[in-house]
Amino acid sequence: MFGYYFQLGMRSLRRNPVLTALMVIAIGFGVAASMITYSVFRAVSGDPIPEKSAVLFTPQVDSWGPQQNIHGEPPYALNYVDALALLRAHQAKRQTLLYAVWLSAQPTGEQSLPRGADGYAVTADFFPMFDVPFLYGSGWSAAEDDGRAADVVLSEEFNQRQFGGADSVGREVVLGGRAYRVVGVTRHWNPRPRFFAASGSTSGFKDPTDFYIPFSRAVDLKLDTAGNNSCRGNPSFNGYDGWLQSNCVWVTPWVELDNAADVARYRRFLEGYAADQQRAGRFAWAPNVRLRDVMQWLDYRQMVPPESKIALVVALGFFVICMVNTIGLLLAKFMRRAGEIGVRRALGAPRKQIYAQYLVEAASVGAAGGLLGLMLTALGISGVGILFRPQIARLAHLDLSLVGLCLVLAVLATLVAAFYPAWRAAQVQPAWQLKSH
Repeated sequence: MFGYYFQLGMRSLRRNPVLTALMVIAIGFGVAASMITYSVFRAVSGDPIPEKSAVLFTPQVDSWGPQQNIHGEPPYALNYVDALALLRAHQAKRQTLLYAVWLSAQPTGEQSLPRGADGYAVTADFFPMFDVPFLYGSGWSAAEDDGRAADVVLSEEFNQRQFGGADSVGREVVLGGRAYRVVGVTRHWNPRPRFFAASGSTSGFKDPTDFYIPFSRAVDLKLDTAGNNSCRGNPSFNGYDGWLQSNCVWVTPWVELDNAADVARYRRFLEGYAADQQRAGRFAWAPNVRLRDVMQWLDYRQMVPPESKIALVVALGFFVICMVNTIGLLLAKFMRRAGEIGVRRALGAPRKQIYAQYLVEAASVGAAGGLLGLMLTALGISGVGILFRPQIARLAHLDLSLVGLCLVLAVLATLVAAFYPAWRAAQVQPAWQLKSH
């Protein structure tokens, strides 16, 4: 019967090409607008490390006080004194401190001019904590952290530029005028958003990091942060050492906690640490701490660009309008065939067959609209840079999951839209139609 109803539907669609075209266009444009904006929203709001996002936490300690913090929230990062204290306490299975640095890279081979390179100063646990994949070598050890070793881990992209993609472990690279020994090269690794150093709605969507150096080494060399640095009150300090002792926050801590008991224990540790600082006179306020996992942290830092949310809501509203118009067109199309329906009902066709016939016809329209929407989506994704910043726009792409979603959405939405017109068609009274004709 499905094949028979499909044939009837195709004949009906060919009899009314204008109505059919209007419905296909409405569905196609509605689906395309939704899928284009969804492709961007999906890219910027996904879990960047799904296998571990529930066990990775960033601690916050209020070192500013209620007069200086924002809406009662502790600073988004730690000052150097508090960061080092948490690291030395060793209260987590794994822990790392990090901050962004920017150094010039001395050219090798045929390169002639130095170029800037962005990286992070991190501790040894950074690589196993975040499951960083390696192409060559590995990260450094905790002993090398303590020894302020001049080690460096390069990204695959940076290694390609510097050494042509060869195994560079054991070789030297000059960054900021100082030589570092390459101990590892990561495979392509660029989680989106870059959760571990999220400082705003665009910072998490940059190109892959070029290098990683030991945190202790970076501090010894007095490397300034290339990321956010926020101070409160009237900070007065002299030079780099004074900055390290100030209340300026610029260090991001992360800890790995395997279960709820570990999380509760670490939160108690943070509260106890803040209470100790209050008793010591550093803090003149009650303990105020936070411990957020990856997804909570991204939400707190508002990593999903607001324009992507607005565009998605607007596109969904446009899609609803398109489907309302489709309901009207289907109703007009179906009710124009009231005489045909009356004859079929008089010959014994039950209402469920009327429903089936017109829903199959609507599904055919939805499939055609889905194909049009798919083509428009592919075209629209190439132009999303008009609405979004380049680092956001380039994340949108058409993959098999989006293709399937596009077609399924078009068909299902059209079937939902067809229920009322099909119900009206099934209510046609055979006697009235036979008498009037």
